[in-house]
Amino acid sequence: MIRFTLSVLVLLGSATPALAYIGPGAGFALMSSAFVLLTTVLIVFATLVAWPFRWLWRKLMLPAPPKSSISRLIVVGLDGQDPKLTDQFMREGILPNFSALTKEGSYRRLATTFPSVSPVAWSSFSTGAHPARHNIFDFLDRDRRTYLPLLSSTRIGKVDRFLKIGRFRIPLHKPELRLLRKSKPFWTILGEHRIWSTVLRVPITFPPDRFYGAELSAMCVPDLLGTQGTFLLYTTRPAGQAFKEGGLRFPVSLENDAFSTTLQGPDNVFLEGAPPLTLPLSGRLDRVARQAHLDLGGHEVTLATGTLSDWIPLEFSAAPGVTVKGLTRLLVTESDEHFSLYVSPINMDPEAPAMPISHPSYYATYLAKRIGSFSTLGLAEDTWALNEGVTDDGTFLKQTYDIDRERESMFFAGLDRLRKGCLVCVFDATDRIQHMFWRDIDKGHPAGRGREQAPHRDAIRELYKHNDALVGRVRARMREGDVLMVISDHGFSSFRRGVNLNQWLLREGYLTLKPGTDGSTEWLRDVDWSATRAYALGLTGMFLNMKGREANGIVSPGAEAAALKAEIMGKLAKLTDADKSTVGVNEAFDTSVLYAGPYLENAPDLIIGYNAGYRTSWDCATGVVSGPVFEDNLKPWSGDHCIDPRLVPGVFFCNRKTTTTDPKLIDIAPTALRLFGIEPPTHMDGRPIEGLA
Repeated sequence: MIRFTLSVLVLLGSATPALAYIGPGAGFALMSSAFVLLTTVLIVFATLVAWPFRWLWRKLMLPAPPKSSISRLIVVGLDGQDPKLTDQFMREGILPNFSALTKEGSYRRLATTFPSVSPVAWSSFSTGAHPARHNIFDFLDRDRRTYLPLLSSTRIGKVDRFLKIGRFRIPLHKPELRLLRKSKPFWTILGEHRIWSTVLRVPITFPPDRFYGAELSAMCVPDLLGTQGTFLLYTTRPAGQAFKEGGLRFPVSLENDAFSTTLQGPDNVFLEGAPPLTLPLSGRLDRVARQAHLDLGGHEVTLATGTLSDWIPLEFSAAPGVTVKGLTRLLVTESDEHFSLYVSPINMDPEAPAMPISHPSYYATYLAKRIGSFSTLGLAEDTWALNEGVTDDGTFLKQTYDIDRERESMFFAGLDRLRKGCLVCVFDATDRIQHMFWRDIDKGHPAGRGREQAPHRDAIRELYKHNDALVGRVRARMREGDVLMVISDHGFSSFRRGVNLNQWLLREGYLTLKPGTDGSTEWLRDVDWSATRAYALGLTGMFLNMKGREANGIVSPGAEAAALKAEIMGKLAKLTDADKSTVGVNEAFDTSVLYAGPYLENAPDLIIGYNAGYRTSWDCATGVVSGPVFEDNLKPWSGDHCIDPRLVPGVFFCNRKTTTTDPKLIDIAPTALRLFGIEPPTHMDGRPIEGLA
């Protein structure tokens, strides 16, 4: 999963770096908070009052659940677990529970989706359909009017009507919040047959589905700033270049080893001009003890340098009776010549979420009461603070495993309460740690130089042992009649070299820059659309500048578009990185051939199947055209899966044997329905995996 492409959705027209990381719903959290608190209280009250009547209605009016051969279906998603590494570690004997599950039941490679990116893959997992039926094709889509990026999965509107009372503005309606994934997930269909499902942190469930069950949203849940994860750094170091990825820098000065500043929160849309909400932030250094005494919004904490705090609750006051609650973690990263304080992205507080992140709406609050505070941000692990050198490997691993423990607590709380039905939970640590530590298992990776003695160089091996122990704890809780599946949405590969396809399109004459520009401006703003026939956007997609579709399209649909597509596909096939004498692109895939469905018109025209070791470059991902076509990737983010999907299948383990030799991720949904005695609907592209019932 890629936080970067989500975090850098821009505030249109802004030239201020501090505003560059505006994502879905900036200001939405604040405006909705006043509504959510009241609504949650009313819903809880109404639920308690209506429960006897709903129970009686279900008993008398709804059909009985179909007869099934199983009691419970438990699906453990390990995002990104790679079959090649799984095979290697099983041979080495360090994955005894995976090996036992293989012997007891089944282990297969699981074909992923085209493209092999998490929002697409998990959407196909949940719906049993190809992207043209569920409408998710990448992390990003493009605004056809402006060519600027949009979040592909969620649409958040704006409030345009206010009642002004003095300096206050009272919103007169709630912003639109809509999930753009189409087609029904299998848990909704189960619910229509009175089969309960608990769905925990499955990507592309924000805002949450409404069905007979409980759900906690995941990917694309924003932080309180409205972004997909913006960290803050307060530092005495001289102002340097603004962070490129997901962070904001604030200067502080020390006087007698003490400082006083403010923490910036979301914009206060209740006031004219929408100034940011703030909380007082102060601290005093104890250089002898190498620690700092910090006070954030009245919450005091003493931290040793290099120690990540627990969750610290925040409460921003926006207007009389209107507050927004959040959670953050603090880390003093240096306290010698300079002082620096890392503030994690400000998560919504699950006990009082400012946006709908669960179904029922009080489910997040219930979980927080049950297991304690937890991260609510969709992409919770702060990969970008590590990429920018603000935090270190140890801090990142601490943060990631803490989030994983939160997830496990939710999972077992759900499992203990599930008498019959389905439980699905996705664990993200595998994806995140492989993204950041692949440089330690790929000996030729340019970002791995000098890390031979790195203290966490075995992070990936330890991660797989951690996953194996989780599988062991799950297997110990299985009952007679339970089916357990352990799956991943895709595998992994090295990301040694980046490919800027927009630079390639420029060199080949398919893309043209405006006079006087050099292509160094982000988001394709230097592109002359009146003379451009094709452009790349997102992590795997390429679009034709189609007449009648894009605002300034020049390629005619039909024969001209087909010929251009074929020409580009021919040139991209086996595109070679001359500096390395290696193929960088295996094949470009025509989406109209890959899949069919009602949302095909929203798909990219081509999906780029990069070779192992290659991926969209960081510049290409942000719409920068200038620079080389191929370049080394020197960032800690050193592993990836946004390549030719045939190279990165996932894993499928099950405690029952199957006769299907080549299962696909889209087969899980119809399999779940069949296990509960429900015939899969005809719109599903997947087919039930045989032999499990």
